[in-house]
Amino acid sequence: MSAVPSIARLSEMSPRLKARLAGAFYLVTILLGVFSQRVVSDALVRYGDAAATASNILAHESLYRLGYAVYLIELACQITMTALFYDLLKPVSRSASLLAAFFGLVGCTVKIVSRLFFLSPLLVLEGGASFSVFSAEQAHALALLLLKVNYQAETVAMVFFGLYASVKGYLVFRSTFLPRALGVLSAIGGFTWLAYLYEPFATRILPIILLAGLVGSLANIGWLLTLGVDDTRWREQASTARESIWR
Repeated sequence: MSAVPSIARLSEMSPRLKARLAGAFYLVTILLGVFSQRVVSDALVRYGDAAATASNILAHESLYRLGYAVYLIELACQITMTALFYDLLKPVSRSASLLAAFFGLVGCTVKIVSRLFFLSPLLVLEGGASFSVFSAEQAHALALLLLKVNYQAETVAMVFFGLYASVKGYLVFRSTFLPRALGVLSAIGGFTWLAYLYEPFATRILPIILLAGLVGSLANIGWLLTLGVDDTRWREQASTARESIWR
């Protein structure tokens, strides 16, 4: 069967349906991220205790590998969500929507690389000829170092996600088919994530970052899943954008 009809149907999908799909992938991204972070990483990793971390990972290897798989599925959903938002917000400004998508995809790329460091401790702790020169204490320390690199890479990704959310918030605010309040909440959440430019400061205000991100995310997800976008206004703004040289 030719893929052309499927591509055509996708391009003809209504803006409201695309918005609801974006909301669905947004929700799944958050749920999978919470599972991997809270249920797996936070439960097993002890950044101040290399031996305890190694013991936890080896004792719960299946859970640890599941966390890695869920992290990758989360990123696939986030990439899909980013693409859908790019398409939805193009009528506001194609160039700004492209910039937002670029920031989001750079953040996803950094997180994909970071997950290699999340998985690598298993290779170290399971031993083998390549690691026979390390004592148990050295292997534990190396495994913890890899996890710390994973965390530092995550903080880099958060900066790009902050930029993404800030530009996306601006686009939503400028749109005629979504409430301006959603854009404000998104921009506020993105602005707080920029605190990861200096990680010690971000750690101190982490409750504020989490609250701002949660409120903005839940508001956007709830609106997109229940109401989507105003199809008529979306098409009107898209038509105006096609006729304008300022895009």
